[in-house]
Amino acid sequence: MSDPTETETPPDPVVVVVNSSAIPDPAALVLDPMVLNGRCERQDASEPHQHQPDQEEGQEEPTGGSQTGGFKMDQEMKITDSIEDQGLLESSMRLKPHEAQSYRKKALWVSWVSIAVTILLAIAAFNLKKTLAVLLDNIMLRLGKLESKVDNIFNGTGGNLTNGTGASTAAPSATNAEKVNVADLLNGAQEKCELPPLDGFPHCEGKIKWMKDMWRSDSCYNNYGVDGSTCSFFIYLSEVENWCPRLPWRSKTLAEELDRRGQTDIRTSFEELHRVMSRREEFRWMMLRIKRMADPWLTAVRSLAAKQDLGKRRRKKILVHLGLLTKESGFKIAENAFSGGPLGELVQWSDLITTLYLLGHDVRISASLAELKEIMRRVMGNKSSCPTQGDKVVELIYIDIVGLTQFKKTLGPSWVHYQCMLRVLDSFGTEPEFNHAHYAQSKGHKTPWGKWNLNPQQFNTMFPHTPDNSFLGFVVEQHFNASDIRHIDDIKRQNQSLVYGKVDNFWKDKKKYLDLIHSYMEVHGTVHGTSTVHLPSYVKNHGILSGRDLQFLLRETKLFVGLSFPYEGPAPLEAIANGCAFLNPKFNPPKSSKNTDFFKGKPTLRELTSQHPYAEVYIGPPHVWTVDIEKPAEVERAIHTILSQKIEPYLPYEFTCEGMLQRVNAFIENQDFCHGQVMWPPLSALQVRRAEPGRSCKQVCQEEQLICEPSFFQHLNKDKDLARFGVDCQTVESSADTLVPAYSDERRHCIFQQDLLLFSCAGAHPSLRRICPCRDYMKGQVALCQGCL
Repeated sequence: MSDPTETETPPDPVVVVVNSSAIPDPAALVLDPMVLNGRCERQDASEPHQHQPDQEEGQEEPTGGSQTGGFKMDQEMKITDSIEDQGLLESSMRLKPHEAQSYRKKALWVSWVSIAVTILLAIAAFNLKKTLAVLLDNIMLRLGKLESKVDNIFNGTGGNLTNGTGASTAAPSATNAEKVNVADLLNGAQEKCELPPLDGFPHCEGKIKWMKDMWRSDSCYNNYGVDGSTCSFFIYLSEVENWCPRLPWRSKTLAEELDRRGQTDIRTSFEELHRVMSRREEFRWMMLRIKRMADPWLTAVRSLAAKQDLGKRRRKKILVHLGLLTKESGFKIAENAFSGGPLGELVQWSDLITTLYLLGHDVRISASLAELKEIMRRVMGNKSSCPTQGDKVVELIYIDIVGLTQFKKTLGPSWVHYQCMLRVLDSFGTEPEFNHAHYAQSKGHKTPWGKWNLNPQQFNTMFPHTPDNSFLGFVVEQHFNASDIRHIDDIKRQNQSLVYGKVDNFWKDKKKYLDLIHSYMEVHGTVHGTSTVHLPSYVKNHGILSGRDLQFLLRETKLFVGLSFPYEGPAPLEAIANGCAFLNPKFNPPKSSKNTDFFKGKPTLRELTSQHPYAEVYIGPPHVWTVDIEKPAEVERAIHTILSQKIEPYLPYEFTCEGMLQRVNAFIENQDFCHGQVMWPPLSALQVRRAEPGRSCKQVCQEEQLICEPSFFQHLNKDKDLARFGVDCQTVESSADTLVPAYSDERRHCIFQQDLLLFSCAGAHPSLRRICPCRDYMKGQVALCQGCL
């Protein structure tokens, strides 16, 4: 089914409109010996059997040489008499009197039965599906009651539960008890389908409106029992596509019950994952990382299982498609991984695959178009508007931006049924303004990225810098073995610094800054390659180091020095985890796509206030010192403070193995973009703030040690919603813009969101106060609120 919230509307299909609301009077039906399924076929005695063109309902058939018009019930005897005078009964005139009398009685009986059967068939043909639906529903209701009685007999229970899952098969509640019987239904009555409250299902109303206009556009809706009634729309949208709340009197289907039984548990061995990944050369770097970190991962999953109940989760079929590793992408990330190439993506992918595997899910990994097509072959090219019936090929898809294009092209029309399953690994994030295709075009954004019309929370980032997206993260590796850990306290801190920059060009124009640091301590580097023209002569360069050797160097170091680039890398967290203080260069003015080439073309207007905003905001002193490196006095003050105190190693929980397991498990269990109900994080975490003009919701929440939660915007998008928080809307209007909902104090005027994909924590209104949904978060686990688990 198409989504009414999407901006691209499909071409208008050819729709044959049939008036199904009125049941024709049986007296208006044409009776003919060759009636099939309520449709008449005429055959002339001298001509071969030919089909006549269908007539529209209610349209009279043309009169011809033979009687084809309708008849009244009071004409029955006349018709019988005419039949009696010819054809079959004509032969009775040649029989003996008692034989003719018997023959005539039989012929009359056959005629009457034929007429009665024809009438019944004609009536039933008009609404057979609805009749069957009512009968089947009645049968299911009786079976449910019988099952409940049997359960009571065997288990001695007095309740209505048929199994341990709590699926109720009780009769409808009083408000839904009045059901239409078959006779009334055939006479044109409609089901009395009292709808439950739509709270938590923001798309339901729009979907019902769409179904009302478009349910005839694809026969698949009819196959699912949609018949044009509001009740059938609601049943389809709640049980097939799940955009609406389930009707209280509807019992669970067998497929749903079986679906709930496929539960999973954690894995405590890497044997199967090693076997699968070791076959592929492009996985070699990731496989080495997974093997190095095997013990911490297994310790973490056991620890998490002891703290949380991980046993009652459903095993999901998860596809992991690494578009960047496909030959078709043109990138050579896997090939360059061992020669100084970028590793951020491989780090995140290896940690994600490990997490999904240990959590017990069925994981299939694809790194080529051939593999992708093989996995998805059963659903490729499905042009139906309805989801594919039967066993699901996949239920969750982790993919990157490159793979997204490949996936859409591979699936063709089936793409629409799998959009909601996507989780897109996106290091720098995609803001709603760029994600919404029509809106991005209207704003003149020419970036090749974005315009996917996904829920912005489907984009998964490296750091929690964009609250409109979801923070997936990665794990900061601890390279020490058991022997190293026993002697780790024996390593003495030296009066030395290590510069964050493995490429010579990163050091350009930084000599004055480095000279100041050198006046207090030694300066070390890990620059690879033959060119070191930008390195001051006093720098002790170690070249490329193994992970273990780098960790030992960091353990001996007091200060990890940022050079302003690269942005938001994992290295500062590794340094802090080894007890270094991080000197974090401040950006004034902030860097963004408006003033920095690196960010131009990226689907975000986010402004970086420093080289590492996460370290600045969520860690801070004594581990992180954010300074303007163009101001020597500011740099010197920070160095003095750092050297005057002992700094303990610190690693935020969210960047540990256990933290990532906890976070990803919470997302898998609770984040659901395929269904209408959005009730996670729980609404109890909502804290409403009003931003001053010129301030974004991200800023306002962050200043109060909170985080903007876009899932809550839908609960602040009506005047009655805002009234609960003291906002008095005297007048209202709707707008498709990323800066609403918003409020004018002067006019007491509220502007609400018209397009659900445009809800955004980013952006500030120049004259109106934005209404901001903030929430708290767990210390060291920003993605989760304090009540999220």
